[in-house]
Amino acid sequence: MSDNTVTDLADLGALAGGAPAIADADAAAPVAPVRTGPAAVLREQEIDAQGRAYATGRRKDAVARVWIKPGSGKITVNGRDQDVYFARPTLRLVINQPFQVADRLEQYDVVCTVRGCGLSGQAGAVKHGISQALTKFEPLLRAAVKAAGFLTRDPRVVERKKYGRAKARRSFQFSKR
Repeated sequence: MSDNTVTDLADLGALAGGAPAIADADAAAPVAPVRTGPAAVLREQEIDAQGRAYATGRRKDAVARVWIKPGSGKITVNGRDQDVYFARPTLRLVINQPFQVADRLEQYDVVCTVRGCGLSGQAGAVKHGISQALTKFEPLLRAAVKAAGFLTRDPRVVERKKYGRAKARRSFQFSKR
């Protein structure tokens, strides 16, 4: 192997009539950037006449209709404050996750109606709806919210009960005598 340096190789290229030497590279015209993949598609902002973004969120059997607009961070669920409707702090944490990921805590007011399932499923549906509405209001936040996995509907649902069984998989208690 030879003990050539990078500058020696650049000088050889200049002597051969190839690329200019490293000293001449600074004086050369700027090179246009090369695109390797498709350009990122920026979605349009979807806002209604009142300045709100609307989305539907789903989880288990719960369906949440969510409207967000800029405000003080007040979240209203079925006409009640979130502290009253979702009394458990863990459920309120679930609802606020999209805002934490997007770094938008207490910047949007949320009004939502939710039906079906229990409180845990309803909180998941509201979280999904807030994530969808947030990306419709600010399309630039889509990458962060999608990376956290909040835009994907959770497909897990309750398994149905089968005949000859007590529940979906639980059998009746065996009696020896």
